[in-house]
Amino acid sequence: MLQRLLLIPALLLLAACQGIQTERDYDPSRDFAAYRSWSWQEPALQYRPDDPRIKSDLTEQRIRQAVAAQLDQRGLRAAPDGSAGDLKVQVWLVVEQRQEQVSTSYGGYWGGYWGGPAMTETRNLDYKVATLQIDLFDGKDGKLVWRGSAEQVMRRTPPTLAEREEAIRRTVNDVLKQYPPQ
Repeated sequence: MLQRLLLIPALLLLAACQGIQTERDYDPSRDFAAYRSWSWQEPALQYRPDDPRIKSDLTEQRIRQAVAAQLDQRGLRAAPDGSAGDLKVQVWLVVEQRQEQVSTSYGGYWGGYWGGPAMTETRNLDYKVATLQIDLFDGKDGKLVWRGSAEQVMRRTPPTLAEREEAIRRTVNDVLKQYPPQ
């Protein structure tokens, strides 16, 4: 029974990490209103690590579609095939292993009762974090003008096809929600 109670703080910690954390950075000297079109900077999607369990033509297709839809909603149009856009778009999908130490104390004085000697148990929790980063480069000078990223703890069980597609759409939306900078 006590072992089950000790897992509650660990599960709460992981649940708190489940949200998507977004960040952005941009060049404030750029006139973002002047950017009207975009094209892919090849390779359009980069993977770290370059692992076949992560890298997939299907994943790339879903990410490309989600990015194109979000850029379109922000007034940026895809440049005609063979021509360069005002912005060049490149996406990174990075998956990394992380570890968190969680300590739980029990025993001792608690809630008005003496429960014996105080003890602390420390556990290592291993988990994976996925980061989706979208870089926008100026089409003329090639310099990075805007970067947005989202980081999220990955579930242990693989998502269904519908869950995977929704997660990609939601994550791309969360990242590009911050474009153009205000």
